[in-house]
Amino acid sequence: MRAYHLETLGTVDGIVPRESARPEPGPREILVRVRAVSLNKRDLLILKGTYPLKAVPDVIPVSDGAGEVVAVGAEVTRFGVGDRVAGTYFPNWLDGRITPAQFDQPGATLDGMLTEYTCLSQEAAVRVPDHLTWEEAACLPCAGVTAWQSLTGGEPLTPGRTVLTLGTGALSLFVVQFAKTMGAEVIVTTSSAAKADRLKGLGADHVVNYAENPEWGLAVRELTGGRGADLVVETNGPDTIEQSMRAAALHGQIVLLITGNPRRHGIEISNAAYAASLATIRRVFVGSRAHFESMNRSLELHGTRPVVDRVFGFDEVREAFRHYESGAAFGKVVVRVG
Repeated sequence: MRAYHLETLGTVDGIVPRESARPEPGPREILVRVRAVSLNKRDLLILKGTYPLKAVPDVIPVSDGAGEVVAVGAEVTRFGVGDRVAGTYFPNWLDGRITPAQFDQPGATLDGMLTEYTCLSQEAAVRVPDHLTWEEAACLPCAGVTAWQSLTGGEPLTPGRTVLTLGTGALSLFVVQFAKTMGAEVIVTTSSAAKADRLKGLGADHVVNYAENPEWGLAVRELTGGRGADLVVETNGPDTIEQSMRAAALHGQIVLLITGNPRRHGIEISNAAYAASLATIRRVFVGSRAHFESMNRSLELHGTRPVVDRVFGFDEVREAFRHYESGAAFGKVVVRVG
């Protein structure tokens, strides 16, 4: 089989293909013929050596992938040959609250999905909805589950509530789609008129141009009759947390996903913004297998499909990374494996 390995940090050229023997599943493992993988920001951070979890030497990159079960171990009960599955982001986090013992991740401390075949513990995989293509199914483990957990993991999001999400990254697009199925009013920020039209096509009720409205928190309040957003999915952290706080309703929730970047090493909220609010800030980091399975039931019920920006071939992995790194994508960047 062919698999890519991260030989050298800091450059896309450090991701190199190699051939090796196809693995054989252990007693409680499944052998998956990987059909597609998708890229996430964490894959770039791992490549650059700035991710909190340091990659083990020569790791197979990428956390997100989907494929077909082609063999099972003697003690496997959860899957059979022919099942369509995706690997989970945290293979050891099945349910409940995460603990430090469950922090291992594929593509970092464990081999990832950028390979033709991989062995997964039967506990570290979920069935994917039948209506999704392989490319769409590969988009779910990180961005999809994070969006789902952001919307469902705190105070219940009842119909008629307002959700604000920032930008047009894949996670924000999932938030738009999921929030609409829950009956929420959805507001999104962007600086692009073309992307604004596409966001409305996905179901966004309002789009605020943050370049034209630097005080976009006030614009959100105006759109909600002064009440503010009941839930803010905060995707940029240091650069946007002040406006997100100003946009949030008095007792709103702010789901904080990013806490630092190369320019700012922490979040900072002014006294004026925080003192006037009783909003709760909640940290989210993807989710458990149980969250993944709950999300999949919603995808099946509503026929929701992830937004795929572009699909690359297995020989175009470096091109896929460069396209993703450019920031031009609207939706997920996918590599078709086979």
